[in-house]
Amino acid sequence: MALLLLGVLLILPMTGLLGGARSPVTRAVTPGATLTVKTPQTLRSGLFFETVVVVEARRPMADAVIAFPPALWRDMTINTQLPAAESEEYRDGLWRFHYGPLKPGERLETKVDGQINPPLTLGTRGEVVLLDGERPLARVPVATRVLP
Repeated sequence: MALLLLGVLLILPMTGLLGGARSPVTRAVTPGATLTVKTPQTLRSGLFFETVVVVEARRPMADAVIAFPPALWRDMTINTQLPAAESEEYRDGLWRFHYGPLKPGERLETKVDGQINPPLTLGTRGEVVLLDGERPLARVPVATRVLP
């Protein structure tokens, strides 16, 4: 029995149920653009994480804007966002990062590095939103479970 319990304790972390699994990719395809988000689903408190957001223009975009609701990053420290946006603002309940125009076929890839702060328990959820200026083009739901 003890050997079985030891085996379970050794195998359980390898399943990714406790964090550390490959980050899933979620994609929304619309007539105007494709929005792809790759971010971890399960993290442990204190861990660093990486989120990659990719925009592929299918039509001309006057101003590619990637937006995040504050609740998605509550009790997280965002260390880096590369490349830096041309401008940033908070409006209508979203943090908006403006990257400028994109031509059809052009691709914008951004990387967000962050860390889970101790007050964040259970997890967080929200949507990454792609806008062309003020016009919504695509949304990708994101949920991260946080374990102690």
